Amino acid sequence: MAGYGIIFLFMLLHDWVPLGSLNDVSAVMADRSAKELLVVTAIGVGQVLLLIGLILLFIGKRYPLWAKLWLVIHPSFIFGGALIAWWIPYLFGIGAQERAPRYQEMFGSTHSFLPVMNGMVPNTIHFIFHATLLLSIILTIYIFLTDRKKAEQHQGITS
Repeated sequence: MAGYGIIFLFMLLHDWVPLGSLNDVSAVMADRSAKELLVVTAIGVGQVLLLIGLILLFIGKRYPLWAKLWLVIHPSFIFGGALIAWWIPYLFGIGAQERAPRYQEMFGSTHSFLPVMNGMVPNTIHFIFHATLLLSIILTIYIFLTDRKKAEQHQGITS
């Protein structure tokens, strides 16, 4: 839940609220219209609220298979988008020529701790978002796998 809470705040705030050197709201607003930003924010926030709602719906209960799959597959697709948008161009240069100029305009004045590669660098706030998302996916898989083992052990004890 904590990971998705952080992701929710990221989705809600990062394009709208100045966060010091972590973002450049004016540069993002110069690149995108307010309507486009509203749509992107609504989609991102809606996705995270769906995940949080699903977690809360079954918290303390046994998750049905469809919910387990949703809680792994949905955020994995979001993470896949982050890989395509940021990490593949950054690490391998694939698509970097198209993305680097735009990213430089929107994120060039923001804090980053990684070296520039292929003309771009993921900034710190996106790095935190991507790392939190990946950790949330890994923890979800771990919880579901260990939950199944606990259920099997419990069933073996009571049989």
